[in-house]
Amino acid sequence: MIIQEDDKGLGFLLGDAARLLRKVIDRRLQPFGLTRAQWAVLAMLARRDGLSQSELADALEIEKSTVGRLIDHVEASGLVERRPMASDRRLWRVHLTERARPLIAQVTEVILATRTEMLDGLTAEQRHRLGVALTFVKSNLARALDADARGSPHH
Repeated sequence: MIIQEDDKGLGFLLGDAARLLRKVIDRRLQPFGLTRAQWAVLAMLARRDGLSQSELADALEIEKSTVGRLIDHVEASGLVERRPMASDRRLWRVHLTERARPLIAQVTEVILATRTEMLDGLTAEQRHRLGVALTFVKSNLARALDADARGSPHH
């Protein structure tokens, strides 16, 4: 059965909501000279400073080459620096610079305000349930992607 035009379905709603959130965040990060992806690197390092490029890629669920380019950009802006590991000088750790810390505080305020705006009208219980439900959806889709990559048949 073809989906009715007035019944977009959950997949479309999720996609539309994600697209709109990306647009809002992108617009609000422009004055800081950041993209969402660059902000993701800074936010992860604010939680776990000194990650390797590989660890950052895993934590952000993106390719190592992609995170490498992101690190190059934020490093050129003076917000992070690569430092060699003492135990293996071929490997590098990524650290926030002092210049990044006030920016992270400002951008965090913008992100939190946007999150509050996004969830306006939902009770704490609804917010919790939405988080649980989206975690399941993400897990199911990750499993499906993994199964597709292995060539496993669909359900």
